[in-house]
Amino acid sequence: MFVENILTDFLLRSAVLSSIAIIWVIVVVRLVGLRTFSKMTAFDFVVTVAIGSLLAGASQATSWTSFGQSALSIATLLCVQYVVARLRQSSEKFKAAVQNTPVMLMRDGDILQSALAATRVSEDDLLAKLREANVLSFSQVRAVVLETTGDISVLHGDSLETRLIVGVEVPS
Repeated sequence: MFVENILTDFLLRSAVLSSIAIIWVIVVVRLVGLRTFSKMTAFDFVVTVAIGSLLAGASQATSWTSFGQSALSIATLLCVQYVVARLRQSSEKFKAAVQNTPVMLMRDGDILQSALAATRVSEDDLLAKLREANVLSFSQVRAVVLETTGDISVLHGDSLETRLIVGVEVPS
């Protein structure tokens, strides 16, 4: 691709294509916006993983055509993500179709077993999150929410502003 010597070409390809690919990702991310690598939805997560894979493919390309295809695919994925994010902002129906609903796992010190079963979160995982949040007593816990990203949020303290849990599903 660059020179006749196989070892030199291998080293040059690795260094040059990796550098160009990462610069390309930075440029496209700057154009599309900061939200690009957020973990707000499952879709965002999939795009982030796919971009990592495409970046690896671009870095290992053996021709300019395959490098260009990876670079164009990165730009296309980020543009699709941008469009999906805009549609989520402007349409509640679209948002409901592409975004999961956060689920309450614990409320006012009580573990919601039906929610754990519905979300396939084990009680051990829940307890680990409580320890991670420095909860010393179940009575401190106002709410534990499985977020749309798969993260678990622990809200603890003396009181809870209800606005923080608007839209959170409580399975029966």
